[in-house]
Amino acid sequence: MARETWKNNTGFILAAAGSAVGLGNIWKFPYLAAKYGGGAFLLGYLLIIVVIIKSMMLAEVVIGRAAHKTSVGAFSLLGSKKWKLAGSFGVIAAFMILSFYSVVAGWGIYYMVETALGKLNGIEDPKALGAFFTHFSGGLVAPIVYHAIFMFILVFIAIRGVVGGIEKLSRYGMPLLFVLAFILAVRSLSLPNANVGLTFYLVPQWSQLTNPDLWSAALGQAFFSMSLGMGVMVAYGSYLKKKANLPRVSVLVSTVDTSIAFLAGLVIIPAIFAFGFPNTAGPGLLFMVMPAVFNQIWGGQFFGSLFFFLIVIAAATSAISLLEVVASYGVEQLGYSHKKSVILFGTIAFFIGIGASYSMGPWSNITVAHVLGVSSGFISHVPFFNTNIFDTLDYLSGRVLLPLSGFVVSVFVGWFKIHVLLKEITNNNTVDFWWQSYFVFAVRYIIPLVTGYILLFSIGILHSGY
Repeated sequence: MARETWKNNTGFILAAAGSAVGLGNIWKFPYLAAKYGGGAFLLGYLLIIVVIIKSMMLAEVVIGRAAHKTSVGAFSLLGSKKWKLAGSFGVIAAFMILSFYSVVAGWGIYYMVETALGKLNGIEDPKALGAFFTHFSGGLVAPIVYHAIFMFILVFIAIRGVVGGIEKLSRYGMPLLFVLAFILAVRSLSLPNANVGLTFYLVPQWSQLTNPDLWSAALGQAFFSMSLGMGVMVAYGSYLKKKANLPRVSVLVSTVDTSIAFLAGLVIIPAIFAFGFPNTAGPGLLFMVMPAVFNQIWGGQFFGSLFFFLIVIAAATSAISLLEVVASYGVEQLGYSHKKSVILFGTIAFFIGIGASYSMGPWSNITVAHVLGVSSGFISHVPFFNTNIFDTLDYLSGRVLLPLSGFVVSVFVGWFKIHVLLKEITNNNTVDFWWQSYFVFAVRYIIPLVTGYILLFSIGILHSGY
C-alpha cells in the first residue's frame, strides 16, 4: 500500500505549523516570558530559534522524508536496530506531553463555554479571575470532564487519518487565530499602563541572561513549541513528496511559529501590567488575563468565546500530531491497527492526565520525591523530583527528554548520516541550500553542545549558582 502524502507543500506547512502553533505559543510562552524577566527570555528564545531550532527542524524533517517512516522506524531504517532507542525518546516525550496537554486544552473548552454564557462578563479584578481559575482547575469533576471531552474529540479526529483530519483543521483555523491574535495585541497595547509591560517584554535585563535556568526554560520551550524532539516533525516529514524544498519548509514553519509566540506575548504581558496580575501566575496566566482583556473590547463575549474556540483548535492540531507519533509506534513496532493504537494510547494518556489535573487541586502537595520516599541524597536535589505531577510531566518532557532527543538526533545526522541526508535535503543538488555549511556545523557541534549542557543542568548534575 502506497504511503499517504501531503497534497502539496502548503498542506504540509499548514499542518506542521498547526502542530507547532498551539498551546506552546499561546499558553506556555507568555507565562514563561513573564516568569523569566520578559525581554531577557525573549532574546534568549530568539537566539535559540536562529542558532539551533531551524537546523534542528530540518534535521528531523529530512530523517522522516528519507525513511518514509515515523520516528523509531526511521532511525532503525537509516541507522540500525540499536538506533531504535533514539527514536523512542521522542515517543515517550510526546506521550508525556499529550497527557497534560489535554488537561490544559480542556481548560480552553471550559473557558470557551463559560465566556459564551457570559459568566465572565464584567470581571476584571485579578484576585476574582484568579479565584475563578483556581476553583475550576482544582476541582475533582469538572476539569476531568473537559479533559475527557477534548481527548474524545482528539481520538475521533486522529482515527480519520493524517490528511483528512490534520490538514483540513489546520488550513482554516490557523489564519483566523493569527488575525485575532493581532487584533488582541493592538487592544492590549492600548490599555492604561501597558507601556510598562511592553518595556518589560522587549527590553532585556542583561544580568538575567547569565541564569542557566532561563536558557533551560527557553530551549525546552522552543522544542516544545516547535514540536521538536517528539518525533512529530519526523512523522510529518515522512509524508512529504520528494520534490519538496526542505530548507525553505523548515524556515517557514519555524518563522510562523515564532511570530505567533511573539504575538501572544504582546497580548498577554502588557495586559498583566495594565490590570495588575502577578507575573508569576504560571500555567493559569492565560486564563486569568484574557477574560479581563475581552471585557475591555466591544463584543468581548463573542470574541472571547471565539478566541478560546481557536485555542482549542490550535491545541487539537498540536495534540493530534502527538497522538499520531505514539499511535504510529503502536502500528509500526507493535503491530496494532491504527484505530486500536489511537484508542489505546489516547485512553492511557487520559488517565495519566487525571493525575496531572488533580495536582492543580487535591494532589498539589504530592511530589515524585514524596511518592518515592526520597528526602536526601542526589536524587532529592534533581529539580523534577520536587514538583507535583503536572509540573513533573512538563519538566521531564520539556527540559530532559526533548534536549536528550535533540542531542541524539543532531549526533545521528551530523556524525553518522550527514552525506546521505545532505543529498536528500538538496534533492541530489537540485535545491538551493545556501546555509548548508552552517547546518552541518550546527548539527555536529552547536546543537550537541548546547542540548548536552542544558540536559546536565536540568537533571541536576550542573548547578547554576544564580
